[in-house]
Amino acid sequence: MTQRTSSPRRSRTAVGAGLAALLLGAPASAAAVTGAPAAPVAGAAATGVDTADERRAVVDRWTPERMRAAVPGSSLVEEADARRHLEEAASDVLAGAPEVVDGLPGAAGRAAGGLLAAPTADATGVPWTGGGQVVDTTGKVFFTLGGVDYVCSASSVAADNLSAVLTAGHCVFGEGEYATDFVFVPGYDEGTAPHGVWTARALVTTPQYEASEDLDFDVAFAVLSPVAGRPLADVVGAQGIAFGQPRGERTHAFGYPAAAPYDGESLHFCSGTARPDTLGGSADQGLTCAMTGGSSGGPWYSGFDEATGTGTTTSLNSFGYVVDLTTMYGPYFGAQAQETYEVASAS
Repeated sequence: MTQRTSSPRRSRTAVGAGLAALLLGAPASAAAVTGAPAAPVAGAAATGVDTADERRAVVDRWTPERMRAAVPGSSLVEEADARRHLEEAASDVLAGAPEVVDGLPGAAGRAAGGLLAAPTADATGVPWTGGGQVVDTTGKVFFTLGGVDYVCSASSVAADNLSAVLTAGHCVFGEGEYATDFVFVPGYDEGTAPHGVWTARALVTTPQYEASEDLDFDVAFAVLSPVAGRPLADVVGAQGIAFGQPRGERTHAFGYPAAAPYDGESLHFCSGTARPDTLGGSADQGLTCAMTGGSSGGPWYSGFDEATGTGTTTSLNSFGYVVDLTTMYGPYFGAQAQETYEVASAS
């Protein structure tokens, strides 16, 4: 998460209603590469990185050393917020038609651990020891923007193409360009990649975020290339996702916080009841959570089952205010996020 530092209305930092998409060619794994409705939806544009060799090259570039040196993507929120104030967008977050997409089991079949010391207590940024599917579906994304390597969090979500990963808009787009060398490492743990390294063939964010980096629409999806002919959801499963849902629900947030006092090497979580943003007046919801930069893009779940590690994704880690380091904010998944998801799901 990033902390904003500008006006009291929204001095945010990180950790639109049309859609924009950019195709990326990429290898799936180093081991095996085989409201309105706002603006019109943009189509995906091919980048020409199509062959197995080209895709493998992306994976090979992400050495363990390069991953460790990646900068938490939260710094991109500070930059986005500064640009946002230069060009205020007038878009409203629309609730849209309620929709719930059920999650999918994966072949990884991570067993529930049941090790949480106090499974019903609120958590504010502690290691996840409960096991379950969330361990496989959550991971880290690495990417390059403006010549700088960054790291964020992300999660596999159910989609028609079985290949969609949810993350923050600031983790795929910034300063007028999309990320390159984008990879997802599901189940990342202490430098290991138990399910391989997956490359993106498309990135999609809301047109509002692409137009003005509006953090109310800080939502994005990566569409991944298959590994050995298998899509991501077949391997690790996919969490459910929903739009137009009630606000103020009990929520579990996950991610890989990397800024002190964390090191980004293991999955952490927060849990509690989401509440309105009364500090900056955004359309986002807040959750008491001390996770730091690197957790950006990590999923928020409603109805999360701590025994199975499954839930319905209804938001993600986006930003925090510098005057309140105890609260994480996430965008409401309304009509614009739903349209973005539909583009990603069909890509």
